[in-house]
Amino acid sequence: MKIAVVSGKGGTGKTTVATNLAWVLSQKGPVQLLDADVEEPNSHLFFHVKYTEEIDVEILLPRVDKEKCLLCGKCAKACQFGAISIFNTGVLIFDNLCHGCGTCSIACPTKAIYEISKQIGVVKIGQIDEKLTFGMGLLNIGEPSGVRVIRELKKFIDNSRTVIIDAPPGTSCPVVETLRGMDYAIMVTEATPFGLHDLKLAASVVKEMNIPMGIVINRASEDYKEIEEFAFSNDIPILEKIPFDRDIATSYSKGSLFVEEKKEWFERFERLYEKIAGVIV
Repeated sequence: MKIAVVSGKGGTGKTTVATNLAWVLSQKGPVQLLDADVEEPNSHLFFHVKYTEEIDVEILLPRVDKEKCLLCGKCAKACQFGAISIFNTGVLIFDNLCHGCGTCSIACPTKAIYEISKQIGVVKIGQIDEKLTFGMGLLNIGEPSGVRVIRELKKFIDNSRTVIIDAPPGTSCPVVETLRGMDYAIMVTEATPFGLHDLKLAASVVKEMNIPMGIVINRASEDYKEIEEFAFSNDIPILEKIPFDRDIATSYSKGSLFVEEKKEWFERFERLYEKIAGVIV
C-alpha cells in the first residue's frame, strides 16, 4: 500500500504524521518512508539514517547552434512553458522556465537545438533499521520545480513494503507528481480558518485524481468545528485528532517521535492505519 501524507499548506504537522505513522507500522512489518518535500525535507531529522546511495538528478537544457538556426520560431511555439523567445538577433532561452521536456529540439526543422545536462538536485537512499528504509529528494537552492526530483525519488518505491510518502505542501505540480499512483491520501490540517481554506484546495486535487482520502486534524480544538463540518458534508472520514499538547510539541522540537514516548498514541496510530486499510481492502 502506498500512502501520501499531504497538506494544503506548510506547518500543519504533515511530517509529524508521516514519521510517527511510518515508525509505528515498522514495528510490525517492512515499511519505506520517502520524503518528497524536496525543497525542505526534514523527515530524516527524526531518525538515524545510514545512507547507502546518492543519485544526481539532472535536467536537459536546450542550446542553439546559430549556424543552423533559421529563426523560424517553431521551437518557441512548441514550448508550453514560455522558456524560449525569438528575436531578430537570435534565440533567448530562459533556463529557469525550462522543464527539460525536449519538445523544442523535436520541433526544430534544422536540428539547430542541442541539449546540455544540468544537475538540479539529488536523491538519497538509506536504511533506518531492519524494517524501516528511507529515501528523500533534495532540490538545489534556486531551482524552480521539484517535479523531476520527486519523479526520480519515486523510482525507488519498494512495492514489497508499506510506503509512506511525506509530500510537499500546497497543491501545485510537485504535489500532483507525489500523489500520482498513490492508494490513499492522508490530509493533515489544523483547526483554523487558514487550515480549512487550504484543506479545501488540497482535497479538491485529491478528489480530482480519484484517490481515497481521510483527514487528520492537528492541534485540534473544540472551539473550531468547521473542519469536521467540511469533512462531514464531503463524506471524508476524520482519521484522528491530535490536540495542542505541549509534550507532543516538545518531542517534535527535540527530533523525537511522540509515539515512542506515549503508548496511547502508538495505539491510536495503529487504529488510524486500520481505518485506511479497511478502505483500501
